[in-house]
Amino acid sequence: MAETENRKDGPRYGFFVDLDRCTGCGACMIACKAENDVPPGVFRIWLKEIEAGRHPNVRRLVLPLLCNMCLKPACVQVCPTKATFQLPDGLVVVNPHICIGCRYCMAACPYGVRYMNPNTGHVEKCHYCMHRLERGMHPACMEACPTAALVFGNLNDPDDPASVMVERHPTQVLKPEFGTVPSGFYRNLDVRLAELNEE
Repeated sequence: MAETENRKDGPRYGFFVDLDRCTGCGACMIACKAENDVPPGVFRIWLKEIEAGRHPNVRRLVLPLLCNMCLKPACVQVCPTKATFQLPDGLVVVNPHICIGCRYCMAACPYGVRYMNPNTGHVEKCHYCMHRLERGMHPACMEACPTAALVFGNLNDPDDPASVMVERHPTQVLKPEFGTVPSGFYRNLDVRLAELNEE
């Protein structure tokens, strides 16, 4: 199991992604755009798609990408106006009223999961559908996934489905060398990356 470095003083929201279950259908992307009014051309969650292999043995590899809600977020450290900040539950959010669109946070994020909203001129990102969490609901991407490849929850609660899945399966995080301590755990990520590196 990947090291979680859990907070002990409250919830730590995160997700488990089962790469064996993800079919690349795009339901998560569509649900996110509809729920959060994301403009055309930008995404809060998307599927990195790569064709691997050589004809006739070609296969399509898919890697869902969204905010990792890092425990040590580089984006928070570089924001000059404190528009990007971290809540006690670990959610990293952006206050659009004080964001000046400098893009420092976009440059600092190792995962490339932020974007400039072309309509407002400020940076936006996934916030795990915070407005839904406040009503006791799950993020739209998780509810839309037809194969249950995305499991969201409180990683500090041993009985939460997300925590159970992280404990039950071998998982890895993206780019651990950056020291941001991501809250996104991928099943068989090492296998998927090894497949990509072989090509």
